[in-house]
Amino acid sequence: MPKIDLEGADYRVGRYPALLHAYTGGITDDYRSIALGDLAGLTQFGVNKAILPPQTGTAMRHWHETQDEFVIILSGTATLIDKDGAVELGAGECAGFKAGDDNGHAIVNRSDADVVLLEIGTRTAREVVHYSDHDLINISEMDGAKRTYTYTTKDGTIVPTS
Repeated sequence: MPKIDLEGADYRVGRYPALLHAYTGGITDDYRSIALGDLAGLTQFGVNKAILPPQTGTAMRHWHETQDEFVIILSGTATLIDKDGAVELGAGECAGFKAGDDNGHAIVNRSDADVVLLEIGTRTAREVVHYSDHDLINISEMDGAKRTYTYTTKDGTIVPTS
């Protein structure tokens, strides 16, 4: 049966390596997610169920070169931040981000209650993510069944993460 059994499934806490704290300011330290797409065996796109406690965000403001991204708010009130400012998203509301569009975005929880959302995105063998508010780029590549991540500045200098 294709129903995903979440009983006993572990949520990942945090989004970025601890050594990137100078960039993140801790906004994603309490972000919790579970890779539903992986649990379903999906290979063409990913789906994460994310929980944002108050004052937490999904990511630093960013955009993807080759991967589309889509979010739907399941519960709570989130704030979408992009280059045009901030807009609230409530339960059932959605936002989409086309690959290659340099309008960096992030979803944050400015409310007093948890926000639960789904993050859905393309899976590509290689991706480059640009962080709009920082001199930071993330290059991820598939290495067999494992994805590797390299963070650099815009001039290509490697940013240590371990």
